[in-house]
Amino acid sequence: MSLRLDRLPDRTPVRMTISVDPDLATALTDYAEIYRQTYGAEKKPETLIPAMLEMFLGSDPGFRRARRALHTQASKGD
Repeated sequence: MSLRLDRLPDRTPVRMTISVDPDLATALTDYAEIYRQTYGAEKKPETLIPAMLEMFLGSDPGFRRARRALHTQASKGD
C-alpha cells in the first residue's frame, strides 16, 4: 500500500544537559523576558533554546552543505 504521507520520523525527545557561562545564561534569561513582552507568553529559556538552535542550524548554509556531504559519504560506506 502507498500513502501520500511518508512514515513519520522518530519524534522522541532526547534529553541533553549543557553548561553555559554566566553571561550567556543572563542573555538567555533576558531573551525569555523580551519574548514574554513581545508575545505575552512566558517561556523559560530552556524551552526556547531548542527552537533557537534549530533556527541557527537551519540558517547556516555551510552547515547544511557539510551535513549533506557527511551523510552522502556515510551512505556510500566511506
